[in-house]
Amino acid sequence: MSNFDAIVIGGGIAGASIGYELSTDRSVCMLEMEDALAFHTTGRSAATFLEALGTDQIRGLTTGSRAFLENPPEMIESAPLSPLPLLMYAKQGRSAAIKDFYEAVNRWVPNSSLLDASQVISYCPVMREDHVESGFYDPNAMELDVQAIHQGYVRGFRTNGGEIKRSEKVISLSREAGIWKIETSAGNTYRAPIVINAAGAWGDEVAKLAGVTQCGLVPKVRTIFMVNSPSGEETKDLPIVGDIDGAYYFKPEGNQFLVSPMDQTPSAPCDASPDELEIARALDELNEATTINAKSVNSTWGGLRTFVADENPVIGFDPEAEGFFWMVGQGGYGIQTSPAVARLSAALVRQQGVPEDLISRGVQASALAPGRASLKTA
Repeated sequence: MSNFDAIVIGGGIAGASIGYELSTDRSVCMLEMEDALAFHTTGRSAATFLEALGTDQIRGLTTGSRAFLENPPEMIESAPLSPLPLLMYAKQGRSAAIKDFYEAVNRWVPNSSLLDASQVISYCPVMREDHVESGFYDPNAMELDVQAIHQGYVRGFRTNGGEIKRSEKVISLSREAGIWKIETSAGNTYRAPIVINAAGAWGDEVAKLAGVTQCGLVPKVRTIFMVNSPSGEETKDLPIVGDIDGAYYFKPEGNQFLVSPMDQTPSAPCDASPDELEIARALDELNEATTINAKSVNSTWGGLRTFVADENPVIGFDPEAEGFFWMVGQGGYGIQTSPAVARLSAALVRQQGVPEDLISRGVQASALAPGRASLKTA
């Protein structure tokens, strides 16, 4: 039987980051059900840092993560950010949507600008001018090195004395005399007064095992595929491009483009597979809007992005289960928000409240709390 101050369930970016933050002053064990960390969601991320996207809480957490990612600690061995501007465009007749988007996000990305059709083409020459009416441009968007960030947190966690247990799926949680007892599929038992539920799409399943009221997590499949660029040309000088109506996006990747239909198909927690129908639809959208003229796709994969109804993360102690801390529902923004979410989570675990820099960005513990009204009324 192993005793710790806190046990983290899940070895993706959420588990690794909170494990690192908490292990600076307490003993922490991370339990991962797979034989490799970051297998399901973190390892399948499209790897972008986009401060304009998400809810206002997400934007506050993203902007609150930039300083860490721009000047990371030594445990992150390579620069995790590289320039990748964001270009959103509107089809003919949809300029009002671009203007509304700009007005909603300009305070988060003050260097952003509205574009006419010719400016859209100048930033992304593969777009068809007759398909575009206007656009939005954020020059400060970035690409993320997901592996560097995740492995950096893991490295820091281990340096702090944190223990990682792979292939140990939680099969039982119970609490007695102020201590959680966790039994795993490997036949091991772990004990701690605090359990951090960082299990991603499996978060509600972990809660059910613990006898804790579930918070309504909905995993949704996101499909991604690769296509060749025209004539095998390098794409590195192009932005990431998305349709303002959410039909698809594409991102430069060497002499290929990463493309996603931006599908959000509800799913049970699983090893997600790509949706072939969504691939076909997005390929049609891509070829209609651009001169990429993709005839076929290369590699394909699927991942899960997990949401609750209001699309804000769920972060905080459960109001009815002592010592059970939620850190789930990042909805596809888990990598770009991880520094701020981990700092916030660690502060809440330590009963210190929301960090001042996040308060200044509008981040509110009540808007993220597992007992918030929106979870009960959705």
